[in-house]
Amino acid sequence: MPGHARDGRGGYQGNRQVIMPYRRPRDGSELRAWQHELNTVHKRVRACVEHVFARMKWWNILRNCRRKRDGVHHATHGIALMHNLVIAG
Repeated sequence: MPGHARDGRGGYQGNRQVIMPYRRPRDGSELRAWQHELNTVHKRVRACVEHVFARMKWWNILRNCRRKRDGVHHATHGIALMHNLVIAG
């Protein structure tokens, strides 16, 4: 999504749109307090996102989804809507 930051893993290094956790410096020193706090928040957000993906894979269409480009986006959006309807009762 243009204009939105994304949580990322090591494969996204160098992409300015992806928020990466801070790594320990090569000299072995500890992270600064604010970097450690940011990593803690990053872990919490990422865990929530991973749980959402796990719930969405319960819907068979996404589990077997091999779509390209916007196909995954549209399938994910539709599943999120259906999931919210199930929760709302």
